[in-house]
Amino acid sequence: MNKKQLTHLEKRLLEERGRVMKEIGNYDEQFSGTLQASDGDLSSYSFHMADQGTDAMEREKQFLFASKEGRYLWHVNEALRRLYFKPKEFGVCHECGEEVGFERLDALPHARLCIKCKAKEEDAKRA
Repeated sequence: MNKKQLTHLEKRLLEERGRVMKEIGNYDEQFSGTLQASDGDLSSYSFHMADQGTDAMEREKQFLFASKEGRYLWHVNEALRRLYFKPKEFGVCHECGEEVGFERLDALPHARLCIKCKAKEEDAKRA
């Protein structure tokens, strides 16, 4: 991979990292709010049990989305570590050692596996 391609991929990874950090920040703001503020209820009366269940379900969904974004952030950070600290290993498949390919990395800049090895991994999970 040439220097121009690596610079492009670094830019993509940093943009993704910024987007994910912003998204996680939004979830953090939502989690730190009170239950009354989260549903817009300004009264001091207690919630109906059905409303409490709905609110709990919504908060759990938000937690799952934040958790998913956190895992994605970890993958992006790992790709940046490879790019900065082991540039010769960046873009090389962790399974077979072949080049991952710029097109795949442009679409998925944190990819660790080439398309063939990723397909094998997914087939093994299905079996």
